[in-house]
Amino acid sequence: MNGNPTLEQVTFGATPALRASGQWTVHHAPALERLIERTEKASGGNPELVIDVSQISSLDTFGAWLIERLRRSLSRDGVEPQVAGLSENYASLVDEVRRVEPGAVGGHRRRQTVAGMLDSIGRSVVEIGTTLVALVSMLGAILYTLGRVIRHPSRFRFTSMVHHLEQVCWRAVPIVLLITFLIGCIISQQGIFHFRKFGADVFVVDMLGVLVLRELGVLLVAIMVAGRSGSAYTAELGSMRMREEVDALRTMGFDPTEVLILPRVMALIIAMPILAFLGAMAALYGGGLVAWGYGGVQPDAFLARLKEAISIDHFTVGMVKAPFMALVIGIVACVEGAAVKGSAESLGKHTTASVVKSIFFVIVMDGLFAIFFATINM
Repeated sequence: MNGNPTLEQVTFGATPALRASGQWTVHHAPALERLIERTEKASGGNPELVIDVSQISSLDTFGAWLIERLRRSLSRDGVEPQVAGLSENYASLVDEVRRVEPGAVGGHRRRQTVAGMLDSIGRSVVEIGTTLVALVSMLGAILYTLGRVIRHPSRFRFTSMVHHLEQVCWRAVPIVLLITFLIGCIISQQGIFHFRKFGADVFVVDMLGVLVLRELGVLLVAIMVAGRSGSAYTAELGSMRMREEVDALRTMGFDPTEVLILPRVMALIIAMPILAFLGAMAALYGGGLVAWGYGGVQPDAFLARLKEAISIDHFTVGMVKAPFMALVIGIVACVEGAAVKGSAESLGKHTTASVVKSIFFVIVMDGLFAIFFATINM
C-alpha cells in the first residue's frame, strides 16, 4: 500500500471503479502522469465510473490535481464520476483543487471560437468601463477631500506634501534636464539636416521653439513623471494595502484619501509645471548648442529668431497642460495602488498598468488640448 502509485480498474460494489493506491505525490510525478494518460485513453470517458481513493497512503496537491483531472476527463454531458473513500485529512485539499478553473488548453480552444472572441471583447469593454468609473470615483474623492481641507486648513498635511514634492520634483530635476536636453539636441540636428537641403537652416529655430514649448516639452516630462513618480505612488500605496496599513488608518479614524492621496496629488500638480518649464529651457538650450555647433547659427541670431518665432501663447499652452496631466497621472497611480491585492504579483501587475494607463491618458489629453487650443486660435 505504501509503495509506488497504482491505478487499476475494479468493481466497486456493482459499479465499475478505478482504484488508486500508493503514494500520489510529486515524487512519483512521471509514473502518475503515465497512469492518468493510460487510464484516460482506456476509459474513453465514462461518467458512471467511481474513483476509489481509499487506498491512497499519501496525497499532496499534485496528486489531488491528477485525481481532479481524471474526474474531469471522465465527465460527460454534465454527469461527473464520484470520488469515494476520501479521508478527512485530504478532503479539504481535493475540494480546494476542484475549485480551480479548467486549464489553459481548454481556454485556448475557446478563444479560437467566435463566442470566445466575443467573450474576450466583452470582458475588455467591461474592464475599460470599470477603469473609467474608478478614475471618476477617485477624482470625486479627491475634490471632496480638497473642499473639506479648504474649509479646515489645519487638516491639510503640508509636511507630507513637501516631502512628496521633494521626491517628485527636486529629485527628478537631473533626469528631466538630461533627457530634454538630449531631445532638444536631436530635434535641432535633424531639423538642420533636412532644412539645409532647401537653404532654410535658420527655420529650425521656429520648429524647435514651437514644438518644445507647446507640445514636446510638457509631453516628454509627463511621460517621465508617469514612469518615475506615478509608478512610485502605485508601489507605495500597493505596499500599504498589502501590509493592511490603509485599513489600520480607517480603524484609527483617518481618511486615507486625506492622509495618503491628497498630499501626493497636490505635490504632483505643483511639480509638473516646474519640471515642464525646466525641461523646455533645457531642450531649447540643447537645440541652440547644436544649431551653433552643427548648423552655424550664432547664439545671438538664434535668440533673435526665437523671439520672432514664439509668443507668450506658446508658453502658456504648455504650462496650462502641465497641471492637468499631473492630475491624471496622480489619479491613475492612486487608483491602481488602491486596487493591489495581497501578493507581489498583484503589485507588479498594477504598477505596470499604472505607467501604461498614465502614458495613454496623457497622450489622449495632449491631443484633446491640441484640438481645443486650435479651436480658440491659440
